[in-house]
Amino acid sequence: MTVRLTSGGGDRGEVRAPRSLAAVSEERGAGRRRLGERLFGAPATPSTSQPAHPQATAQERAPAAPPRSLRWAALVVALEALGALAGAGATVWFAVTGEVSSTKNAAGIVAVAVVGAALLGACAWGLWRVSSWARGPVVAFQLLLALLGYTAAFEYGARPVGIPLLVLAAVELYFLATPESRLAYFRR
Repeated sequence: MTVRLTSGGGDRGEVRAPRSLAAVSEERGAGRRRLGERLFGAPATPSTSQPAHPQATAQERAPAAPPRSLRWAALVVALEALGALAGAGATVWFAVTGEVSSTKNAAGIVAVAVVGAALLGACAWGLWRVSSWARGPVVAFQLLLALLGYTAAFEYGARPVGIPLLVLAAVELYFLATPESRLAYFRR
């Protein structure tokens, strides 16, 4: 006997249930999916199959190619590294032409931008290779970049600078949050 929401009596062998959704029972997977599942896909479940031979050859153990979303994430981080280098180059140009108030401050900005670009480049390389150490610093940097973009766009009124930074951080975080990217780290 199934429990259903009915408007009439139980004359066809149905049990009359109260008019609430608590009485509705559905098969797993039926109905509407949650918003998170619609945006990012269903949660990834790892396979539990064991290899036939415990000592597989190196060629059999070779990792599969990284997913496309992780490759795109690596390219976005590489683009951010190039942007940091471009900022360092612009600061050097302004220092050479005498448009900065303090050359010591300009030298410090250039040093931080070059070190940041090197770290971002290393993280992009790590994401491309699906190295587990690269994901955490990239997520932390994207959160800081989003805060910087929000402050620039809405606190200081520099929307042409802040909005692209917010979009860049959101795109990178989306690429890292896709089920394929998360599962690629789980498999390694």
